[in-house]
Amino acid sequence: MSYAIIQTGGKQYKVKAGEILKIERLEDSKLETKLEFKEILAYGDDKNIEVGSPTVEGAKVEADLVENGKNRTILIFKKRRRQNSRRKNGHRQQYSLIRISKIFSKDGKVLSEAKKMVKPSKKTEKVKVVAETKIETKKNKAKVVTKKTETKVANK
Repeated sequence: MSYAIIQTGGKQYKVKAGEILKIERLEDSKLETKLEFKEILAYGDDKNIEVGSPTVEGAKVEADLVENGKNRTILIFKKRRRQNSRRKNGHRQQYSLIRISKIFSKDGKVLSEAKKMVKPSKKTEKVKVVAETKIETKKNKAKVVTKKTETKVANK
């Protein structure tokens, strides 16, 4: 399995084709666009590895932008005891969710490629369920109650 080590947003990530990755927010990027990362520090597979100094010239990684969003809120609370001084602050870090599609070597050859994602079709079937329950009353008389319910089952 081929992999590459890319650098983006001041961080380094080890990526494989088909992998979904949460990185720092990429500016001026819209959904369903192709991204290219050219800062490749190293790439290789189980047998050999190519390491750059500091980057490998000509190597690149292609990715698709899946989503732009914000993480959960991080609360920053500072308190100075016995001073009646406190400060509460919050922060939501922005991120981009990307899916790695191809990894290219320095001579332009494709090392690995992700399989195409096929959206599953949503088929539903109605299933009829008949339930019978016996209800006993104080006079030892039994009543039979039938309930008909319809449920939807999704096939994947």
